[in-house]
Formats: sequence, structure tokens, C-alpha cells
Amino acid sequence: MNLTVDHLTLAHGHRVVVHDVSFTVEAGEMVAILGPNGSGKSTLLRGMARLHPPRAGRVLLDGRDIRAMNSRHVARVLAILPQAPAGGLDLTVRELAFRGRYPHQGLLQRVTRRDIDAVEWALDATDSLHLADRPLAALSGGERQRAWIAMALAQEPRILLLDEPTTFLDVAHQVEVMHLLRRLNARGITIVAVLHDLALAGRFTSRIIALREGRLAFDGPPSAVLQPEALERVFGVPMLVLADPDTGLPIPIPRPDPALCPAAPTPAPAQARPGAG
Repeated sequence: MNLTVDHLTLAHGHRVVVHDVSFTVEAGEMVAILGPNGSGKSTLLRGMARLHPPRAGRVLLDGRDIRAMNSRHVARVLAILPQAPAGGLDLTVRELAFRGRYPHQGLLQRVTRRDIDAVEWALDATDSLHLADRPLAALSGGERQRAWIAMALAQEPRILLLDEPTTFLDVAHQVEVMHLLRRLNARGITIVAVLHDLALAGRFTSRIIALREGRLAFDGPPSAVLQPEALERVFGVPMLVLADPDTGLPIPIPRPDPALCPAAPTPAPAQARPGAG
């Protein structure tokens, strides 16, 4: 199932935030959306999930206008996890995951065997079974993020949209979340994630879409688009791109003014061995 953004324009009031953007995410892709603050990334993601009405253009889910589709049907296919989701701290991880079953429940909202199986699968997929009976308030940042992803997975979506899923996490938890997303993608779930960390995007995703001032700046595989000139146009700072010694994938880092960086220490001269000479 693919998701097509067709000449999409989104606005906040009179201010246009996303300008005439078009691309298609094919089934099974793992895509990062990059760009500086204010470039329209989160607004674009909300538009893709039909949470932000378009000023112009449309979003198509397998060729059908997503805004003309039944809300429950969309929620059974597509899940979105916003940036730093609020609330739910009094819920246990399992209770939170059950909230993801809403699109599949009938009028009486009775829990079915399929609901239970879906929640257990979501907890297992996110390595959260051992956390199931703990309240969100008692979890670390990485554990809490896994719990929210479990809730989204309990919807049994075929497409998962995430807004900055690694923000506010330390390095270990960032890598943990990205490993989880790769495992979910390997199971056939299409992933689209807004990311800030260029190195994570380059290492873990198969395609990168960049926005600059609400317009599409580049779109392609990391090895093709994560180039210094392209990155400098998007982010407005000099960039250096290194090669990952393990995979050869690009690792972009900012290139600051050398005059404002501390000087590297001068290597100490080698000491002569006693008795040498």
C-alpha cells in the first residue's frame, strides 16, 4: 500500500508552511524527512495523516483521496505518533497499547481475542512485555517511547508515521528506537519518520526527503543525497560527510569555523627506550 503526496500545500492561517510538495512512499520503504526548524516537516507529516487539511493538493492512500475515506478505515491502515505525545502517564503500558485498538472495536467496545493478540504482539515487537504492568510515569524516556510505539502498532497499521521519535533521548535510546523501527520495517511496515539527526537518517533509512522553507529540497537514497553542497543549501551551514567504516554509508556532520574550535593537542614526542642507541 503506497502513500502519495500530490502537489500538497498546507498552511497555518494565512501563512503557507508547505508549498506544492509531491512524492510517493512505496510499500515497505523506510523514509526520513529532514529539514531545519520551521521547514514544515511536522506539518507535512500531519497532512499525510489527514490531521491537517490541505490548502491545495491531496494525499492518496493506494490511489484514493485520504480525506474521502472513512476515519476508522484509515486508522486501521495508517498510524501516526506525534512528537513527545502528552498524557497517559497514569496508564500502564498494556492499557496504553489497548488504546490503539479503538479503530478495530465495535460500538460496544468489548475486548476481543484479536484485540488481546494484537496488543501482545505490539508489546513483544517493541520489547515491552516486561514493562506491560508498569505505569508510563515510572519508565525511562526510551522505555516510554517504546510504549507509545506499541500503542501505534496495536492498530495493526501498514504505514507508520513518526514525528521525531528520537528527540530528547540519549544516544543509547536513540539507537534502540532506530533498531526497533528497522525491525518493524523488516516485518513489512512502511515507516516515515521526521528526524533531526542526520547521521541516524543516513545509517538507518533507505530514502531521505528534505524540506527547505516548506519546499522539497531533495529526495533520494542517503548515498546520493547526503552530499555537502545539498546539505549546506538545506541547513545553511558548511557540512562534512564521512563514510561509515562499517557500511560505507554517509555520516554528515557540521563543519564549524576552525578558529572557534579548540586546537587539537600536540602529540607528545616519543620517548627513547632505555639503553637504545
